[in-house]
Parts: sequence; structure tokens; C-alpha cells
Amino acid sequence: MRNTTFLINREGEIVGDYSKMHLYSDMDEDVPYLHGTEMNVYETELGKLGFMICYDIRFCELSRTYALRGADAIVVTSNFPNPRVSHWRTLLMARAIENQMFVIACNRVGPSPMGTYCGHSIIIDPWGNVIAEGGDEEEIVTGTFDFNEIQNIRSMIHMFRDRRPESYPNDMLLPNK
Repeated sequence: MRNTTFLINREGEIVGDYSKMHLYSDMDEDVPYLHGTEMNVYETELGKLGFMICYDIRFCELSRTYALRGADAIVVTSNFPNPRVSHWRTLLMARAIENQMFVIACNRVGPSPMGTYCGHSIIIDPWGNVIAEGGDEEEIVTGTFDFNEIQNIRSMIHMFRDRRPESYPNDMLLPNK
């Protein structure tokens, strides 16, 4: 069993999926679920999209992989709890800025037997600016943006050209301790 998000086209067909890669062991997610292994970028009529689920946003390696594979945006579905709304917003802004891409994130709201969820679904541009944000009540969040903005930003700040992967330590790829 996996925690999976599906990409569905206008005809109602499943055209892609993403299974949560980073399982939150402090809540025993690693007991019933298997972790995902695929990091696909899907070409859609809107742009190229990568996906994350909840706890995945704490792992910059996943969002960087999407950026290097050409994603225009990361779409996040989540059950991010209170009182960590500041973590939610900061991590999503960081993923947008450090990868010069949009982040479109939907979060659960309200109480459950496991706790309360903070909401604050949000759309963030590659500069880290909030385009639209919900509150802690159920609502639909909409925003307008242009994926061409990504190329404008990348032509001003040449972060991907200036990377030095040959200098990064191999221990970033070592198993967890």
C-alpha cells in the first residue's frame, strides 16, 4: 500500500501518479505504507509538473531533482498539522526560491482524531512571493501566473549554471544513519 497522488486529465483518465517518498516514521507511516521511488515530471497542457506529498517538502533533494528534470512547478498535497503553519509556509517558499519554480500546495484543514490541520493552501512564485493563500477554513484557492516567468528569473540568477555537483560530497548519497 502506498500514499499516492494521481494526475488526471480533462477526460478523467489517470495520466500520472506519484507515491510519497519520505514516510514520516514518527507517526509510523513506514509501517503500513511502502515508500515511492519515482520522481517523474509530467508534461501537461499547463506546464511540466512534479509532485510531493506532505513530509516530502522537508527534503530539498526531491524538489531539486524536479528542477533539474525541467519541472515548472511542484504540486503538493498534504496533511500538515498545527502548530507548524510557519514550517509549512517557510519550507514551500524555500522550495520555490531554491529551484526557481512555482509551488502549488493544497493542505487539509480542521480537526481529526490525529490532531488539527493548519490549512493555508498556497501558490508561490519562483521569487518566493505568495500569489494566493487560503486560511485555516475550507475554501478554494485560485491564482494566476505565467510559467514564462521562470525563464526570466533564471536568466537573471544563473543558479543552475553556477552549480558545482562535481564538488558536492558523495556522502549526500549515503544511506541514513
